[in-house]
Amino acid sequence: MNRHIIVALHIVIAQGFILYHTLPAIFSRIRRPVLDTPVSDTPESNTPVLDTGERSIGKLVVSGKEIAKGSNGTVVFEGTYEGRNVAVKRLVKAHHDVASKEIQNLLVSDQHPNIVHYYGCEYDRDFVYLSLERCDCSLYDLIMYSKSFQPCRPNGYPSSDLLKLMRDIVVGLVHLHDLGIIHRDLKPHNVLIVKGKRLSCKLSDMGISKRLVADVSSLGPHATGSGSSGWQAPEQLCHGRQTRAMDMFSFALLVSFSFASLMASIRLDIPEAVNLIIKLLDPIPEHRPKASEVLHHPLFWNSDMRMSFLRETSDRVNSENRKVSIVRVLENKGRVVFGRNWDDKMEPAFISYMGDSKHRKYNYKRVRCLLRVIRNSLNHYRDLPKEIQVRFTQHLN
Repeated sequence: MNRHIIVALHIVIAQGFILYHTLPAIFSRIRRPVLDTPVSDTPESNTPVLDTGERSIGKLVVSGKEIAKGSNGTVVFEGTYEGRNVAVKRLVKAHHDVASKEIQNLLVSDQHPNIVHYYGCEYDRDFVYLSLERCDCSLYDLIMYSKSFQPCRPNGYPSSDLLKLMRDIVVGLVHLHDLGIIHRDLKPHNVLIVKGKRLSCKLSDMGISKRLVADVSSLGPHATGSGSSGWQAPEQLCHGRQTRAMDMFSFALLVSFSFASLMASIRLDIPEAVNLIIKLLDPIPEHRPKASEVLHHPLFWNSDMRMSFLRETSDRVNSENRKVSIVRVLENKGRVVFGRNWDDKMEPAFISYMGDSKHRKYNYKRVRCLLRVIRNSLNHYRDLPKEIQVRFTQHLN
């Protein structure tokens, strides 16, 4: 990978990083609703204020504990809706149209585990109150402030927890995009975290999201709502044609942020991550991968999928003539991957064992032979010496 591209990407990330620190950490605790009745007509003058500082509005009780603040006077409080703990998103009534759009898009999408759930709505003379799923924190807070979150493995590669969170976001986007909904404001502050047996992500803040009408793939250049500074796709900044691809550009920035914020511990030369980010940052929206395609990108493969791919690739390469283009391209890229000889990158005990084999001889300069070593080691794992089995398993994990 061209080092200049990587350096340029890091500069962009660093510039954005300064901006991120100036933004409020919004939406840190947001749990499931159904709009069962129209908003209750409760004038503010008749809204009882409890001695504890809580305010009762219809089925909703809003506490005085503020969770976060957003734009245009939006504030998020802790509260309860029909006895259930919720996050209460209070919007100025002048922005009732924003609340209505958010409710409409949540109603058609919130049955998914990676979308924040909506429970109901109340209003008084000045404000609209949305009752939303209360989560534990935002992705921004998790990345920036959590001491218990383990973002990387000892070798500097992203941990399975971090990759799962990134994948959860993509799964949520696949769901929205299948419904024709473009989020249009994807950023770490609008991704909420639930801490169960494993961490999980939920997309939130659908205030400026748009749902495409049937058989229409884009919004017009005059679509309202501009997203958040530092997270917008070029076409959003230039008031161009807006498609689902704009969410994928923002997702690339989100992945870059998650990795760059942890640059002291995470390696930034991970080929899969660099490959995905560069593809998603393509200035031409049509060239960016779709969410459904990103879901199957090698960055999110587990060990079994990676080993299966290498085994099948070995079978394919060994069945091809050496002059076939795919084999020649693979061999030409070998030095980029492992330098002069691939045996320099492996455990000496393993190479010694493989080299002593009476039945197999390997050329340490050939990618074809490297793939064959991997395939044979997988197929004959139980025949390997115990010491090599242990090392092999450690690398897989």
